[in-house]
Amino acid sequence: MMKQKLLDAIACPKCFGKLDYNEQQQTLSCLNDQLIYTVVDGIAVLIEDEAKTLDLTNNKATL
Repeated sequence: MMKQKLLDAIACPKCFGKLDYNEQQQTLSCLNDQLIYTVVDGIAVLIEDEAKTLDLTNNKATL
């Protein structure tokens, strides 16, 4: 689980926009860039090359 203070401070590394946290899936998503970043052991992996693509038509993440 990520703390709200940290969630308020971090941003998408690509566009610097807001990230939405999904606690159940342990992901952070950027709707602007349609990317999903993983959270591993409470640490956000904000590396664009490791992000998954968000498919808004099916509400699924694809590699």
